[in-house]
Amino acid sequence: MRNILLLAALAGAAPATAQTVAVEEVPVERLDAMLANGGATSEGITRAYLARIAAMDRTGPTLRAIIALNPDALAAARASDARRKAGKAIGPLDGIPVLVKDNIETRDPIATTAGSLALKDNVTHRDAPLVARLRAAGAVILGKTNLSEWANIRSDHSMSGWSGVGGLVRNPYALDRTACGSSSGTGAAVAASFAGAGVGTETDGSVVCPSAMNGLVGLKPTLGLVSRTHVVPISHSQDTPGPMARSVRDAAILLGGMVGRDPADTATRAADAHVHDFAAQLAAASLMGVRIAVLHPDMPEAMKPVYAAALAVLKARGAVLIDVDAPKLDGLGEAESAVLHTELKADLASYLATTPAAVKTRTLGDVIAFDDANQAAEMPFFGQEFFLAAERTHGLSDPEYLGALAKSRRLAGKEGIDAMLAQANATLLVAPTYGVAWLSDTVSGDGSEGPSASQLPAVAGYPHLTVPMGLVKGLPVGLSFIATAWGDQAVLNAGYVYEQASHARVAPRYLSSANLAPAIDGTR
Repeated sequence: MRNILLLAALAGAAPATAQTVAVEEVPVERLDAMLANGGATSEGITRAYLARIAAMDRTGPTLRAIIALNPDALAAARASDARRKAGKAIGPLDGIPVLVKDNIETRDPIATTAGSLALKDNVTHRDAPLVARLRAAGAVILGKTNLSEWANIRSDHSMSGWSGVGGLVRNPYALDRTACGSSSGTGAAVAASFAGAGVGTETDGSVVCPSAMNGLVGLKPTLGLVSRTHVVPISHSQDTPGPMARSVRDAAILLGGMVGRDPADTATRAADAHVHDFAAQLAAASLMGVRIAVLHPDMPEAMKPVYAAALAVLKARGAVLIDVDAPKLDGLGEAESAVLHTELKADLASYLATTPAAVKTRTLGDVIAFDDANQAAEMPFFGQEFFLAAERTHGLSDPEYLGALAKSRRLAGKEGIDAMLAQANATLLVAPTYGVAWLSDTVSGDGSEGPSASQLPAVAGYPHLTVPMGLVKGLPVGLSFIATAWGDQAVLNAGYVYEQASHARVAPRYLSSANLAPAIDGTR
């Protein structure tokens, strides 16, 4: 039923004449300039994006990146146009359509589902503080993006990008490949130019993986820079929203509209001391003399020359590159899992207690029971092993949890990133973000192969930026820039210098499969 309603919304929201404004691959900065000089209106831009969604999301390449459109989006666009006409434009986000992952609440008359049918009636009519900040900056909230259900935390054998509400998100570079997760819909939608930019969330990899595999810039900010209030949670120790965009400048502009202290989220108590115009700082960005620690993890052979070329760009821009070895951090994975299990049970119950009466699931146990009662719709491809393990935990005062939390932070921070930076006397760490996108597989689930740079900054709460590094066999890969806490501007600056020198991003072509010539069946 929800997909039928979505199709109706897509068909009715954008008439065929809406594509008078060209929006494909147009950066936020240029859209803002078009609005400022009268070359376009926010309503025209919004209609152009809606027309593109109607033509491509449930038809054409069928990306399934969108769960719901905001019926108030055009009214917000017209309000922005009225402000400009009156000479009261707010800033670079005023009138820019933005998509938001569907685990982040908006006050619009649409549900926040986290991809689960258990939350299909979760219409809260409240903005997450980060969304309220975007509205205050003039952004047009265009709609909600599909995601890996429950932000990919339900099962140890999940298929990234699939949700019971939205179906399977497809990668716009090769439609049979994963869009990764859990912010898969935001990744595919922004790559396909369904909006100026988008918001994802990350616990461990959920911004940077879909960004890397959809040819985007994605930033997992320092934990505490962006509020998590009214975001469906996994872990208060690791969760954070972050911007996803087609350029570093666009990501910086969007970040600037999201950040700030939220009294309801104690992690943000120091945020205001680190808030400034992130995009404006890029003009002075330089890598001359900047010492960068470089990791060389195992990776597919085809990826090695792409990574080598990226390092050569950094060196040519004056960076001093120092190879470092990844430390052995025995027990980090187990400690992180123990933290996520425990916090998921507690944090989800706290969130569900605030949802409308129409939402009948009030605890993790209720959600487990809902999934069991709706197996055909909720568990056709994978189960809920992680949920079951989380349900067996003993609360936030459990000594085992507290020990795992301290251990994971120490290993990821002091003995992990901090140690590698100290070894090289460096301020930044670089590595390949992930390997190439794997085939979406309904039988075996995710089959990731290759490096992953997400765990250490995710657990430590440090900023992690991925920037397009080029294509490997037709599939995007990303270059990671990692710093210590509150080094968000530093990673943006480094990523911007690299991006401007490399021009490595390639627009998607919506191929049915990646170009893996020669033909799989040979020549005979």
